Amino acid sequence: MTSNYKPQAIEKKWQERWAEDKLYQVSEDSPRPKWYALTMFPYTSGDLHIGHWYAMAPSDVNARFKRMQGYNVLHPMGFDAFGLPAENAAIKRGIHPFVWTMQNVDNMRRQLKSMGAIYDWDREVNTCLPDYYKWTQWFFLKLYEHGLAYRGKAQVNWCPQCQTVLANEQVVDGFCERCGAAVIKRDLEQWFFRITKYADELMEFDGIDWPERIKTMQRNWVGKSSGTEISFALDHPAAKEKEIRVFTTRPDTTFGVTFMVLAPEHPLVEKLTSPDKKAEVEEYVARSQRQTEIERLSTEREKDGVFIGSYVTNRLNGEKVPIWIADYVLLGYGTGAVMAVPAHDERDFAFAQKYKLPIRVVVAPPDWDGKDLEEAYIGPGTMVNSGQFNGLPSDQGIEAISDFLAQKGWGRRTVTYRLRDWLISRQRYWGAPIPMIHCEKCGVVPVPEKELPVLLPEDAEFKPTGESPLKYNQKFVNTKCPKCGAAAKRETDTMDTFMCSSWYFLRYASPHYDKAAFDDKKVKYWLPVDLYTGGAEHAVMHLFYARFFTKALRDMGLIDFGEPFTRLFNQGVIIAEKQKMSKSRGNVVNPDDYVTELGADAVRAYLMFIAPWEQGGEWNDSGISGISRWLNRLWNLVTGGYSQDAKAKPADQERALSRLTHQTIRKVTQDLEKIRLNTMIAALMEFTNYLAKTKEEGIIGAAAWKEAIDSLLLLLAPTAPHLAEELWQQTGHEYSIHNQGWPKWDEALAKEEEITLVVQVNGKVRDRIIVPVSITENEALWLATESHKVKVYLKDKDIVKTVYIQGRLVNLVVR
Repeated sequence: MTSNYKPQAIEKKWQERWAEDKLYQVSEDSPRPKWYALTMFPYTSGDLHIGHWYAMAPSDVNARFKRMQGYNVLHPMGFDAFGLPAENAAIKRGIHPFVWTMQNVDNMRRQLKSMGAIYDWDREVNTCLPDYYKWTQWFFLKLYEHGLAYRGKAQVNWCPQCQTVLANEQVVDGFCERCGAAVIKRDLEQWFFRITKYADELMEFDGIDWPERIKTMQRNWVGKSSGTEISFALDHPAAKEKEIRVFTTRPDTTFGVTFMVLAPEHPLVEKLTSPDKKAEVEEYVARSQRQTEIERLSTEREKDGVFIGSYVTNRLNGEKVPIWIADYVLLGYGTGAVMAVPAHDERDFAFAQKYKLPIRVVVAPPDWDGKDLEEAYIGPGTMVNSGQFNGLPSDQGIEAISDFLAQKGWGRRTVTYRLRDWLISRQRYWGAPIPMIHCEKCGVVPVPEKELPVLLPEDAEFKPTGESPLKYNQKFVNTKCPKCGAAAKRETDTMDTFMCSSWYFLRYASPHYDKAAFDDKKVKYWLPVDLYTGGAEHAVMHLFYARFFTKALRDMGLIDFGEPFTRLFNQGVIIAEKQKMSKSRGNVVNPDDYVTELGADAVRAYLMFIAPWEQGGEWNDSGISGISRWLNRLWNLVTGGYSQDAKAKPADQERALSRLTHQTIRKVTQDLEKIRLNTMIAALMEFTNYLAKTKEEGIIGAAAWKEAIDSLLLLLAPTAPHLAEELWQQTGHEYSIHNQGWPKWDEALAKEEEITLVVQVNGKVRDRIIVPVSITENEALWLATESHKVKVYLKDKDIVKTVYIQGRLVNLVVR
């Protein structure tokens, strides 16, 4: 007699049993080959929404599959726990960031456990705990020791009213979100990591399987360009500099330069601005400082600028070139100066038209009639108005002018990168303190390793202005210089939280190891990560920084590999009501509600069925209800018993069932290998429906039925682990299904006995015939010509040619 499927009771029962038995505890002492499957750990925001489940549940399915295939699987979980939101919560709610964060961790851990994943919770990491950030600080010291960490000036968002640095998220349309004051840019001494040292290597992806779009995004982020640096002569009484250098990939257009543009923050702007332009220039500079880089570089806004009243000289033709400032030029890119060639650059063309600046053609388009251009011509052509270089094809002109400039000492071939060093300083409390000390006598001195961790003070006072409480905490700030013993000050900046996530995958190998950041032997066993899953939005931040960090550690001799993640898979995004989920829209789907009502297995299965994992899809209540009905049907199918019709002669039906069983094993296995989870679920549904129909007919022997049901449950186990475990026990098997081997298919048994043969006449389909899979060509041609549907098209015609494709098609060519 069939009992009711009660997922809540079943899931609670098995989660408790698995935890009690430490079923998923992982050890390096295993004869199995290792498999390290890792999902990006979540930020401790407080609640897991369905988007978190969409990232984690399918990755757990894959990890379970590899475990059943015979791998020793490490699939850990932890928490990315530092960050600005916790500090903001402290200010708004009057609660300490540590308390707020740990409350969130407890809640999220509970939610994660309800998923039924194979996480080994003994390996949990939490980046805000001292036993973790001690080693984050240790890595900083190692980077400093190897010349990869340094101090330098960088611009920050500064609120003059709050007297504090603001994160980009705290600047709304150029104004402070707290007090409404206009935000300005201000130079501040900060800490950097020399990521540019690895620029070329970060563009290479040899030996790793990553999506092409991620590789392209990272290469574009590095932004390697080969070109020529050109010197323009400067003669100005207020400047000791005698030149301004620009970088260009188009030296063939140098004769067409009609103005130069400096970044508003360029140090020469103040020196070169004439008195009559001073007020206008200062106003423009102040306005540009209130804009983000994204706003300044936007292609949608009209470019504007200001002439500063000074000139440089183009050495190639001796012409004086006016100097402008414009906010679309950034000091951090190239030299902070751009030679403007409006005839051959779309942005320069629009700028020149707006301010009525000359537009001189120096690369003639094909069939150019010498008239003014209606738009910038950026293609190849013939050089004109270019002195001795006239008549050269422009590609040859690039080389010829570069050679000439080098001979004269006016330029040089060079390579530039868009990539800038990683600014890791944060003027915040809730992050890993930077372990450096400032001494008036000795300068900047590292904290001795034996004194790590530099702990965050618990008695921090959070001000409404958002200022970091570290600089006002005298117990924290005041210390002694490790070198001379004199009174000194601690660094009050904390590290970018991406520093914490740049090495967490190493810590999972030995999370409780206290002699070093990780146990060498265990890292050598587990790393690199075999499969890393997470969102593509992390392409040029977390994923990029983790690669840099791994390469730096390799060069220090701390690890022996240069890439952290062998294979990367990016899942898509779950939306609701045709929009991305957000609290402000009120369309966030809470998985707890569905787990309570329908069970975690239903949520897991629906998330995989909803769409291809890499594409994402829309959450739909009717969709998960359909999945729930399928699991209920499956429950009834297995628990309802089976009786064979005594009169049945099941040979043919058993062969058909065996064939579909082995085909399903093959299909599910291949789909899991290729992470095609939606079609994997569809195959399981199809198999379930076939078994239900077979059960009704009662024509299958008990042994064949048992083989099919056992196979179904084993194939189901990664997707619906609780249901599969319960049904495995109820069908008389020993605990646990998750310790069973993955079923294997027999190719001979999976092979179809019959196929559909398509018959064409002159390339048009005229019939489809069911034929034995072993059919010969002569037999296929005979059946095709004897088809009643085909004979109509053969009447009074001669067959002049036949085309046969084995097992697929016959084409009769007639006249």
